[in-house]
Amino acid sequence: MQTPMPHKSARLFILLTVMLDSIGVGLIFPVMPDLIEDVTGGDLSQAALWGGLLATSFAVMQFLFGPIVGNLSDRFGRRPVMLTALAVMAADYVVMALAGSVWLLLAGRIVAGLTAATHATASAYMADISPPGERARNFGLIGAAFGAGFILGPLLGGLLASFGLRAPFWAAAAMAGANLVFGALVLPESVTDRIRRPFSWARANPLSSFRAIGRLPGLGRFLALHTLYTLAFFVYPAIWAYYGKARFGWDASVIGFSLALFGISLIAVQGMGVAPAIRHWGERKTTLVGFLIEVGTLIFYGFVTSGFWALVVTPLSAASGIAGPALQAMMSNLTPNDQQGELQGVLSSLAALASGLSPILMTGVFFAFTRPGATVYAPGAPFLLAAFLMVVCVILLVARPRAAAHA
Repeated sequence: MQTPMPHKSARLFILLTVMLDSIGVGLIFPVMPDLIEDVTGGDLSQAALWGGLLATSFAVMQFLFGPIVGNLSDRFGRRPVMLTALAVMAADYVVMALAGSVWLLLAGRIVAGLTAATHATASAYMADISPPGERARNFGLIGAAFGAGFILGPLLGGLLASFGLRAPFWAAAAMAGANLVFGALVLPESVTDRIRRPFSWARANPLSSFRAIGRLPGLGRFLALHTLYTLAFFVYPAIWAYYGKARFGWDASVIGFSLALFGISLIAVQGMGVAPAIRHWGERKTTLVGFLIEVGTLIFYGFVTSGFWALVVTPLSAASGIAGPALQAMMSNLTPNDQQGELQGVLSSLAALASGLSPILMTGVFFAFTRPGATVYAPGAPFLLAAFLMVVCVILLVARPRAAAHA
């Protein structure tokens, strides 16, 4: 028997879920440098290396299990996957709130990465309920919801830090738990018998899922482009808190404000700018414009020495956010309905792979250029490396055959 298609309240829940998830993540960003320094007894450069390891462990587990979760959601539905992920997320924040050593923090991030499926499954849910022509707009709304969480999360994290370094983690656990209850009450299932697909372990491992999705016409090069773009973009969450403290002397409250400013700008861009940009330029050119904006802002952050101007340019850096939904929509429109969950699982896994490599790469560069005795002191060096990667993205996109782009 087929389940009824969800109502507008389900779409609202999906957006709230993404927003609350990003609030939980954003809450802890401002305190991570001080927390890692506290539990390790090291300096800021060493804390950045540990921060990179924590982020990489999370991403590796997400890479390994993203396709499994995506395939499970195609078989058993989005609802049970999302609710399970929220439950483990709440437990993970409790573990981090109680952690007295960096090794327990590491264990918490490994477990969280294993079940970090909420965002990918939310995207698959949105694809289920959206006609092909509306997917870019709805993916833009997801991006806007994520940005909304970044408004509240870092601001709350900076404020809660005054009550102790652990307070943001308790708040994040409470929010994830509340969202779990809300979802259990209001979320209907979007996977009907018409699009339900049998689960296969052989197909659920990352390499098999990549092959299955990569064989779809026109998707292979998009997947490579998505991976490289994520590798470059992840310089922001990997480095920003350490960069702000080293370059400008920012404390947790200013770091929180800067991230919130980015969130406000991202809401404006992805909530109101994606659909008009795609109507005017099309998905491919919108992606290109976003990439070019990203190149310029990354170069700027590589050299800027004024905290004031770094904040002033933040809205422009968020304008590059038009690229993500446009690129995602191109891939979603090339994928059959019964493989939307698999696609989102693959994208989640590729993003995890890139976001796992990026923190190690970017924090290593940051350490090399900020450690005591460094030949050149350059906290912005990771942004220049990311700018180079984005130039490669531009070349790949421009060189893409037009026939495949319009498939």
